[in-house]
Amino acid sequence: MNRYPLSPPQQRSHAARTPTFMTLTAIPAMTLAVCLFVSCGQQKDGGPGKAEKPDSTAAETIDARTPVTVTTVSQDALNDYIELNAVSAFLQKSYVKANANGYLQSADTYPGKYVESGQALFTLKTKEAQSIGNSIRILDSTLKFSGVSTIRASQHGYITQLNHQSGDYVQDGEQLAVISDRSSFVFLLDLPYELRSFVLSKRTVELILPDGQRLGGMVGAFMPTMDSASQTQSVVIRVNTQQPIPENLIAKVRVVKTTRNAVQSLPKAALLTNETESDFWVMKLIDSSTAVKVPVKKGIETRDRVEILSPVFAPSDRILVSGNYGLPDTAKVNPQPDSAR
Repeated sequence: MNRYPLSPPQQRSHAARTPTFMTLTAIPAMTLAVCLFVSCGQQKDGGPGKAEKPDSTAAETIDARTPVTVTTVSQDALNDYIELNAVSAFLQKSYVKANANGYLQSADTYPGKYVESGQALFTLKTKEAQSIGNSIRILDSTLKFSGVSTIRASQHGYITQLNHQSGDYVQDGEQLAVISDRSSFVFLLDLPYELRSFVLSKRTVELILPDGQRLGGMVGAFMPTMDSASQTQSVVIRVNTQQPIPENLIAKVRVVKTTRNAVQSLPKAALLTNETESDFWVMKLIDSSTAVKVPVKKGIETRDRVEILSPVFAPSDRILVSGNYGLPDTAKVNPQPDSAR
């Protein structure tokens, strides 16, 4: 019971304000109800509020297999060889010398020219004939004296050095030119002493010139001296070729150490190893999409192939040759269509 009753005017004023307060209080409540209703409707209709489910179809289409190429073992003849350097050289050289004191009247030669044995190279007029001139012939016409002599090549070969030209004064025995004997052309192989056993048993070797040309060589004499610094011995290798080869040309000589016939081999790219190269293995397909690790024991190697000593693979076994690096012991792979079958 109100201890302080309101007067009639106050009661009317209070009654007039009460609905306005109730109306303002009800608006936020109605707004919240409408929002909840709309949100529930969007979730029911699949709107933004609906939780997204993973697309199982897209996940199934992703191929996690590693693309690889495969090959098969083959039966090949493999040669294990070492490559050494050999330098071309002329073992014999002829020195053309003056046969008297005098003046060179003509010199029919130049460096690099090929001359035959007995070919005229220089014409020499003695200093006495140059001084007297035709005085002797005037005094005695029957005296056949010209004071001119011809200097000829003593052997065939190339003029590799020319010391004098026409008009020079030379003394008796002075060197005029150097002829490198063509028949003495060889390659000198620099052979380490510890490898002598591999060359002593060989009759022929293969030489590879810088332009890729291959020549067959016959092993000749072993020089009786060693290079003190490199501890190599010079071995004469004779080649049979008609083309001119310059002196001091460096060629590669292949000396075969071991020959294996009809051994199973794989490309080098198929062989995998660890950091210390103590273990070797290959990846072999056991079905259309599974590759497993197979430890192997390797033999000799060539530039692009390696011998597999064990295990013995069947001709139909498929070995990974690319895409195999870093695969686990068992891996899912996707062989490419252009792979060997």
